[in-house]
Amino acid sequence: MWNEIKKHFEDSPSKLKVAKLFVEMGIRIDERCRIYIGEIELSATKIAEATNVDRRIVRETAQGILESPELRRLFLNLQPAGPLLKGVSKYLGYGVVEIRAEPKAVGVIAQATNLIAGKGISIRQILAEDAEIYPDPKLIIITEKPLPGELLPLLLKISSVTQVTIS
Repeated sequence: MWNEIKKHFEDSPSKLKVAKLFVEMGIRIDERCRIYIGEIELSATKIAEATNVDRRIVRETAQGILESPELRRLFLNLQPAGPLLKGVSKYLGYGVVEIRAEPKAVGVIAQATNLIAGKGISIRQILAEDAEIYPDPKLIIITEKPLPGELLPLLLKISSVTQVTIS
């Protein structure tokens, strides 16, 4: 998906920036070129402010997406993933582990969740950032309670993992 978006907007870094925000936030475009996050309509002006581009660029990006059959299919159906609990985890008594691995790594989620489950800890949320979209992708796992420090070396032993942060 991301390669198709980059190819479509390769001549316009500003439009690519807007399209990237659309993907990251799960922003969809309807048939009439209106922009939504969930069922809330967003203004081109506010998106322009957030991306530091002119509001016309936002409109042109949305129109360009609708003109491409491949992108149209994607953006007519894109949805936000929901709230990321990382920022509020300490208030809820949850734990957070961030894992960085080689971009093409396979099995990191399975191995990490098995280690966590082996300690009898429930997982509340997982977010795996796409290596094609994020320059430094990470796997974020929110757990029902903070993880014991003894898990750190075990998580670091997972093949292709380069960094683990537990908080």
